[in-house]
Amino acid sequence: MIDTHCHLDDPVYTEDFEEVLSAQQAAGVERILVPGVDATNIDAVLDVCTRSNGYLLPAIGLHPENILADWKQQLDTIHSRLSAPQSPYIAVGEIGLDYHTDTMYKKEQKEAFRRQLLWAQEKDLPAMIHCREATEDCLEIIRQANREAAEKGLPVVRGVMHCFSGSHEVARQIVDMGLYLGIGGVITFKNCRLKEHLHGIPLDRLVLETDAPYMTPVPYRGKRNESRYMTYVMDALGEVYGLAPAEIDFQTTLNTKTLFGLS
Repeated sequence: MIDTHCHLDDPVYTEDFEEVLSAQQAAGVERILVPGVDATNIDAVLDVCTRSNGYLLPAIGLHPENILADWKQQLDTIHSRLSAPQSPYIAVGEIGLDYHTDTMYKKEQKEAFRRQLLWAQEKDLPAMIHCREATEDCLEIIRQANREAAEKGLPVVRGVMHCFSGSHEVARQIVDMGLYLGIGGVITFKNCRLKEHLHGIPLDRLVLETDAPYMTPVPYRGKRNESRYMTYVMDALGEVYGLAPAEIDFQTTLNTKTLFGLS
């Protein structure tokens, strides 16, 4: 198992950080990817990754919910760190659009998303894409970036649609663009229809994630999430694809290594 999206820099892990890492390793979690969310947590992400001796891998980006009045300054800081010699980042993220609670900075979110996708293309890095109640705009920005890729001499956007819980139609559009779907604890929720929406979506387009400490799967819903709980996600995916959890584990791990260039 590889967790492609886990916020282990969150303060809820501070007191027992070493024990948490040991528990994930003992449960068979091979690697954990830690996304950034703004300019203020860059050092926190790098700190936990450094302390893990390479077990945790860092990403960097400006989360759409953190795009406020200082968004340009934040992007400047993030771009500077991403462009530094021997940059340690394996992805640009967490980036995207979120119209759930506030659309005051909707225009700025779109511009920040465009810029960060361009950085990912320029550096040939995958993007960790957050999309909440903004599907049409999000997909159109990705399509536009892909349309412009050839004339700029850049690769098309590659990456993962984080915490996917949308319809079959949207899932199909995403994978048809060459992107992956990040599947986490939501697939275990009682009223979630994601299992039926994934029918017909190729397994080689899925990666596992937690979004820990959030989105904890059943039967631990309501408690702090951990990467080892992805076993419940694999069980749910096994029901969808008619495969044993070990087969889900093998394919999603291979998918993750392919997308993020992991050995």
